[in-house]
Amino acid sequence: MKLRYRLIISFIIVVAMPLLMYGTIIINGIRTGNELGIPENAPPPIVRQRVADVMISGVLIMTLTSALLIMWIYQGILRKIGILVAGAEKIKEGDLDFSVEIKGKDELSELAVTFEEMRQRLKLDAQQRLAAERNQRQLVSNIAHDLKTPLTAIRGYSEGLMDGVADTPEKRRSYVTTIHNKAEEMDVLLNELTAYSNLDTNRIPYNFKRLNIRTYFYDLSEELRLDLGNRNGELVYYNYVDEDAMFVADPVQMGRVFHNCIDNSIKYAKEDETLTLHFGIWPEGEFLHIEIKDNGIGIAPKDLPHVFERLYRGDASRTSAGGSGIGLSIVKKIVEDHGGGVEVSSRQGVGTTVSFKIKKFTPGEEKKSEQDTDRGRRRSNRRA
Repeated sequence: MKLRYRLIISFIIVVAMPLLMYGTIIINGIRTGNELGIPENAPPPIVRQRVADVMISGVLIMTLTSALLIMWIYQGILRKIGILVAGAEKIKEGDLDFSVEIKGKDELSELAVTFEEMRQRLKLDAQQRLAAERNQRQLVSNIAHDLKTPLTAIRGYSEGLMDGVADTPEKRRSYVTTIHNKAEEMDVLLNELTAYSNLDTNRIPYNFKRLNIRTYFYDLSEELRLDLGNRNGELVYYNYVDEDAMFVADPVQMGRVFHNCIDNSIKYAKEDETLTLHFGIWPEGEFLHIEIKDNGIGIAPKDLPHVFERLYRGDASRTSAGGSGIGLSIVKKIVEDHGGGVEVSSRQGVGTTVSFKIKKFTPGEEKKSEQDTDRGRRRSNRRA
């Protein structure tokens, strides 16, 4: 019952009970010719007794009425306030592992529902904050661990150059190339650290443009071919999209997507086999289907469902390949912000395939394309 109804009923009872009691006495007195119902010429003791009876009856009736009203109000108000106060004290002490259960349809019950929703939100925020702190510590630990390997190599090869160990032009070139490659590995790790900061705060900067598919991906394939060439790998590129086909994307962030995929393929290449990547693009209705397929060591079935999770690293990556564990999560975030999707399939010992679907640009539908892109970005931001 609503509190205002309880108060109205209580007021009516408090006013009505004395009126009822004394009204009865007055009516009885009118019938008998005496307000208190005392017979005429009654002796003083009888008069005193009658007055005392009336007063005691009035006190008992008022006491009983007050007690009943207090119990009723206590049940409806004070008990619920006590539960809310106890819950507030627990929250003040940092304890969020409890629940507020108050049933009813009055204002305090509605307040209790809001209070419980607040507690659940605070608990979720606390859990997310702790998870973010754990992720940050894990990321820093991963990168600090993975920086040791290239730093050790750079130190060793630079000391070899200074000590004259590399005494032929071929050795010196080999040493310098190794130092350069290790420095690039360090640069990738530091870039991932910056990207994680942007990813965690949903602040990846985008500058969307209309791009010619053939031109953009040809230039990108040449960059990827150069990266692979420096790592003794090769790229097979094919594009079956019409020459005038366009799509809307941020060229820098989209380039990061494919560079991250190439970096993963390089990390998980087989030691005894030349790394070969097939980079293909073809139309699929209103979408582009883009595929990067390598012949690396593959991904274990138990790790495959988790490849897009932040900071997840399978056993192989922990023991040999290294990496921060956020490369593919960045890929997924950027592609979804472009209104597309990404999937990964893999077979151990055979290789891994990363497949993308990105919407093509259709003349006359520029506004719709921009809305779809914005919608995909907002949806991805809510999940992140």
